[in-house]
Amino acid sequence: MKKWTRLLAAAALLISAAACSAPEAKTETLEGKGNGFGGLITVTVTRKDGKITDVKAIGDQETQGIGSQAIEQLPQAIVKANSTDVDNVSGATFSSQGIKDAVNNALDPQAYPYVEKAEKEEKPKEVAASDLYQGLAVVSNGRLGPGKDDKEVSVYSFNEVVLNALFDKEGKILDLNIDELEVATPNYDGADMPQFSGFPGQGGYNNDENHDGKVEGKTPDSEEQFLAEFDTWKTKRERGDSYKLNSGTWASEMDVFEQLFVGKTVAEVEDWFAKYTDANGRPLQAEAKSDEDKAKFSALTDDEKKMLEDVRTGATISLKDPHGDFITALKKAYELRQPLDVKEAAAEGLGLASNGRVGPGKDDQEIQVYSFNTLVASALFDAEGRIVSLKLDEMEVATPNYDGADMPQFSGFPGQGGYNNDENHDGKVEGKTADSEEQFLAEFDTWKTKRERGDSYKLNSGTWASEADVFEKLFVGKTIAEVEDWFAKYTDANGRPLQAEAKSDEDKAKFSALTDDEKKMLEDVRTGATISLKDGHGDFIQAIKNAYENRRPITLKGE
Repeated sequence: MKKWTRLLAAAALLISAAACSAPEAKTETLEGKGNGFGGLITVTVTRKDGKITDVKAIGDQETQGIGSQAIEQLPQAIVKANSTDVDNVSGATFSSQGIKDAVNNALDPQAYPYVEKAEKEEKPKEVAASDLYQGLAVVSNGRLGPGKDDKEVSVYSFNEVVLNALFDKEGKILDLNIDELEVATPNYDGADMPQFSGFPGQGGYNNDENHDGKVEGKTPDSEEQFLAEFDTWKTKRERGDSYKLNSGTWASEMDVFEQLFVGKTVAEVEDWFAKYTDANGRPLQAEAKSDEDKAKFSALTDDEKKMLEDVRTGATISLKDPHGDFITALKKAYELRQPLDVKEAAAEGLGLASNGRVGPGKDDQEIQVYSFNTLVASALFDAEGRIVSLKLDEMEVATPNYDGADMPQFSGFPGQGGYNNDENHDGKVEGKTADSEEQFLAEFDTWKTKRERGDSYKLNSGTWASEADVFEKLFVGKTIAEVEDWFAKYTDANGRPLQAEAKSDEDKAKFSALTDDEKKMLEDVRTGATISLKDGHGDFIQAIKNAYENRRPITLKGE
């Protein structure tokens, strides 16, 4: 018994000694910096045993009610996730990213060094407001690929490059903002790729639902599936850090070219492209594959080779290939440029909003017409978030059984059997479109925006362009919140400006509650525009909100 007592006592002493020698939980307090929308953001990060337990952020220069929401909300999300891989606070993209950058800088300053905003290459250039022009363009193309799925069924995709540019009177680029919407068949294995399965009635498409490189089946062949897929349609900038390329993200690589082309005319950009890119539209390099590209590179001076080396450090993306045609988009933006009467602006934003529509109508064989829309908004904002300039355009695409002669068309993807085709636009279907890759690629030549369609696109009070012009002018001077308030108060159940001859009791009551001045204002609006601001034809309000959320600083001052 004494022996067991001695053993137990010895064991207790060992346990006690081990407890005394056990390392205490390590707690660190780290500080980091990042650049927000308004200026410096600082954070204090508390980490215990490698886990983030607290984040405090300070950003006194962030916009009150917008960036300040990110300061209040995002630290909690980072603590909960134990990571900066969290969603941005809606409407505060720059402030959110600044907080994430600051936390990353605190955790690993070598991998995430802080660079003062004034020292960054992308520091906004000061743009003189006199003799200022703005161009907004959309250029679309189809692509055979990327690749095939494990069932040997091809992946197909299409791209819509959206480019907004500010030019001076000599045609030099003062500011450039480029984004792109890429959409693929759902058998592509990328988790964040926007998808489209074709139209209801075409049987769906092979679906790699888990994004593991293996097809599980087909997407549902239904209108619900058709409409739901537009929720996946995010631009390459909106896809953010998930869109990796050779030298960074898609957004960071495109930033390099935006900065490179500022100060050049369109002709000079075309000359640069012709001289300094290879057969695939990528910046030339010493390790060129073809003899022609090797010869082009060898003919350059040492300074030109060094310039290209600097470009390729940040960007190896092609400027003109099946992934997207940025050169043509820039040319088109210049051709479509309009004078801009703006004295000052603090930010510029580009926003897209896409949706599907069951309609318009059916053909003479009772086959449904389907369509989809991408609304594009480009806006300049002042320091308080008020709109100082707004430009709107829209890409509407329908199945080829729609009888409008100038409607852009899409028949679905090769292998889906084509679609009923009203070839003569006389209201009668002659047959089906060809089920071929040639047909698929050729249809993108019909993809023109509503502004490009011009006078052929008639509405109740004018053309689509003239009606959109009314709202562009109406919303200048308003904040995004005020635009939303205007929409809520002054439009009917269909998103159109209210009128005395309202159809529903609810809309009649809304109109009756208005003052005489408000009714007169709406009468003036309806004289020039009866278009809906938010329905199956397109969501203007969301596109404008997205432009604000995606805004970035610009220094624009009058002379």
